Amino acid sequence: MAFKIYSPAFKNNGLIPKKYTCEGANVSPPLKWRGVPKGAVSFALVVEDPDGLDPKAPKMAWDHWVLYNILGDKRELKEDYGDLPFDSCQGINSWQKIGDGGPCRPAGRHRYVCKFLPLKTIWKLLASLVKKSL
Repeated sequence: MAFKIYSPAFKNNGLIPKKYTCEGANVSPPLKWRGVPKGAVSFALVVEDPDGLDPKAPKMAWDHWVLYNILGDKRELKEDYGDLPFDSCQGINSWQKIGDGGPCRPAGRHRYVCKFLPLKTIWKLLASLVKKSL
């Protein structure tokens, strides 16, 4: 089975419900995954907007959420996954804040991509990483 991550709250390539944006409750959507590769000890997640601040002239991806040290036996994140267990860590997003910052489109239609990485380790004593550290 191929590795797949998805949200039961909306369709792939569909519109993200307002509840999960800055125009709503700004909570993280539920996420599920399957087809985990053997040997995955933990996972890292990056949710980014590859269109950046302007979809007509993207200069950089905008990081909405950086999350790592998700235990390898987990297969989902519940909605509003803000109260993390001690073995998970949230990194710094493009707003220079720790945690999830939901979509807050400045102009035009944007795409939001979940990059979910199975890892063969759990990082020790690391707090508040940025995406490029993963």
